[in-house]
Amino acid sequence: MILRTALLTAFVAVVGVSPALAQTTESSSSGPGKVEASIIPGGGIFFTEGKDSHAPSFGNYDLGGSLSVNINRYVGIEGEVSGGLGVSQSLDFAGASLADTRTPHLLNYSGNLIVHVARGPVVPYVTGGVGGLSLFERADLGVNDTETFFTGNVGAGVKWYSGRFGLRGDYRFIAVQSNDNAPAFFGQETRYGHRVYGGIVLNVAR
Repeated sequence: MILRTALLTAFVAVVGVSPALAQTTESSSSGPGKVEASIIPGGGIFFTEGKDSHAPSFGNYDLGGSLSVNINRYVGIEGEVSGGLGVSQSLDFAGASLADTRTPHLLNYSGNLIVHVARGPVVPYVTGGVGGLSLFERADLGVNDTETFFTGNVGAGVKWYSGRFGLRGDYRFIAVQSNDNAPAFFGQETRYGHRVYGGIVLNVAR
């Protein structure tokens, strides 16, 4: 249910602004600028169940933003910050089924290399990088303090431009490094997640 809701939110975020962008006269310079910012109004981040523990699978609502500096027409560097807002859901944790339980909030931040594989108004890309993930306190799940973990991510997406504005859809596979001192809910073993979002792109400098 959470996955469907997040995907629908990301889709609506992208499609909802399409009519306005479609009215913008497309120029021959459409494409990534030297500096571009992305606003992420909707998406989701989902972690699969731990293999060797009772750590549950769960999903959070995702929003945030990024700033990219393109070194040339194909290669850029992107800094990204996003928040995974905890939402109420059913969890199988510590041998019990917990109904209507709110998950901890997350803060995800990373530095990524982004490679645009085409030029023009429609630009597919691949990306990867490293960063950190902070899991915020949620005492009823045994998370008694903010915990921070090292992360790596790889993914791909597509951007569509019309003048200075554009849209993007993005998928990331995320690996979170384990920490023996982490709470049982999250982090005692390597965890793997999936992040999907729709965003609005603005070319700040061409």
